[in-house]
Amino acid sequence: MPDVLYVGLQEDDKILRFGIDAGSGKLVPGGETPAAGAPSVFALSPDRRVLYVGYRGTPAIESCRIDPANGALTSLGRVTTEHWPTYLATDRAGKYLLSAHYQGGYAAVYRLGGDGAVSGPALDRQNTAPGAHAILTDPSNRFAFVPHIARQNDNVLEPPKNIPGPNFIAQFRFDASTGRLSPNEPFKLDPPGPIGPRHYCFHPTLDLAYFSDEQGCSVTSYRLDRASGTLSAVATTRSLPEGVTVRNTCSQIYLTPSGRFLFVGNRGHNSIAGFAVDPAGRLTPAGHAPTESVPTAFGLDSRGAFLYAAGTATGRLASYRVDGATGALTPLDAYAVGRRPAAVLAIPLGG
Repeated sequence: MPDVLYVGLQEDDKILRFGIDAGSGKLVPGGETPAAGAPSVFALSPDRRVLYVGYRGTPAIESCRIDPANGALTSLGRVTTEHWPTYLATDRAGKYLLSAHYQGGYAAVYRLGGDGAVSGPALDRQNTAPGAHAILTDPSNRFAFVPHIARQNDNVLEPPKNIPGPNFIAQFRFDASTGRLSPNEPFKLDPPGPIGPRHYCFHPTLDLAYFSDEQGCSVTSYRLDRASGTLSAVATTRSLPEGVTVRNTCSQIYLTPSGRFLFVGNRGHNSIAGFAVDPAGRLTPAGHAPTESVPTAFGLDSRGAFLYAAGTATGRLASYRVDGATGALTPLDAYAVGRRPAAVLAIPLGG
């Protein structure tokens, strides 16, 4: 089935839609959807029928029905939020939408209606600390984690502000029957140094989670205890080439569907760092692909064959072919998309 790629333009107040050519990775313009309020983050329902959009300018979450034929979006409504959502993800069953709020310093849970849309105000809110950057339930759908960065408002295009951040991972239990979060024991996990855990993903078959470290310019792997739902650090691997000292912060992190390759964005060095993942889940650096300036958002197609990285400072989207044997990225095309592309998500149609 074909893939469609969505790009949220934070300063143009719209969402672009492209078709992805499965052979070449080329993007075919498919239309745009007005999105007033600065769209800045996306999430997808497990059945691929609803796209969730978080707004930064006018804090809100919008639910959009996805046309299975062409990916066109139709709004199912918005709910306002006290602070803009930094991250959105459904639970594994698709009954709830979880959100992390950087400025507000909290995580929230929303009930989803029969049509998959966010229904009513938040049913749960857990105050953590400023700099809350992501939330995701584990594969068992019984636990969730909220990483917090080590410095706040750490924009590589501006002089350093040196505003300390909390630098920890909050550990929660998640009740899939009620949608409620409750602090796990221990609640706070301190990472190995002031590295600023930001985003994370789970290995498809191993009890491992990989976190991008915003200030550490690294990836840290954590062992997940299935019984207790707690994490323990395993290893930290640099995201920059040896000897590079440029001011840099890490952004998003993704594994290919096969679990063989992992990618993280470097903002400042302006590259996508690749890692090979061995059968035990250990990481080996697999090179760096230069990309557009300040790659805050990027994504993979559904097969892990192509990668698309947005330069928030350039308004361009760079595309790459992922080598299936080595994970190396081969540059393809670059597309002018608009002002401040802040969200990128590729999905297969036909959900």
